[in-house]
Amino acid sequence: MAQPAATHLNAPDLRKEFPRSPNETLGGYVILPRIIDKCRAVLAGTNGEYNYNCPLDQRFFNFAQVDAEAFKAQVAQGKDEAALLEWIKGNSKGLSEDEILVWSYQTRWDRPQGHDRIAYFEKLRLSACPNHPRIETWFQLLDAEEGRF
Repeated sequence: MAQPAATHLNAPDLRKEFPRSPNETLGGYVILPRIIDKCRAVLAGTNGEYNYNCPLDQRFFNFAQVDAEAFKAQVAQGKDEAALLEWIKGNSKGLSEDEILVWSYQTRWDRPQGHDRIAYFEKLRLSACPNHPRIETWFQLLDAEEGRF
């Protein structure tokens, strides 16, 4: 089966630009716009070093109880973000607005836990943005690595 054209998917070229910040939201969900960017780019073959359904993406799919491959199939149809959000609402576990807000807050402020994860995080931070010692969350680290700080 041929890959859909990038214009059909409105796919960003992640070889030349970054996906949206993990802080951006759609339907109250943090990371969802970033997931859509990465999925569209994977489908169009313009994902570069970015992977769809990475561990961060899986946090969303696990929380919403949405199948990542089924979601990818919806994106491949060229649906816009409003239609994708409606599909999520119809195929998720029926989360309340408060549940989504709390999950998004907790995910946005998630920090590494445990000796090994903290050491890993700090090595990444020192490599990517040594002049930003106050970076404490995964989202902050991604934003700093991608030049949003």
